[in-house]
Amino acid sequence: MKKIAALLVMGGLVSGSVFAAPVDDLLKAKNCLACHAVDKKVVGPAYKDVAAKYKGNKDAVALLAGKIQKGGAGVWGAVPMPPNAVTAAEAKLLATWVLSQK
Repeated sequence: MKKIAALLVMGGLVSGSVFAAPVDDLLKAKNCLACHAVDKKVVGPAYKDVAAKYKGNKDAVALLAGKIQKGGAGVWGAVPMPPNAVTAAEAKLLATWVLSQK
């Protein structure tokens, strides 16, 4: 996961000092793993399932980044995802990483 964060920064997908922390550290710090896992449903959907659902959607990064920041409901069932205390840049990095899961 650390390599993904470095590649995203070097590839120009994201920029700024906020990305000094690797994605896996951000996932832990923001408590994302309390409700999500890469390959299985926990409270929320598996990251692989989210990536599959939005595959080919050119607006997916912005859409998911918004949901990460503001929360969401109804897409994956009755349990809503609460808003998360992340910056727009952190949300974009997390969304880009989630969409890279296969």
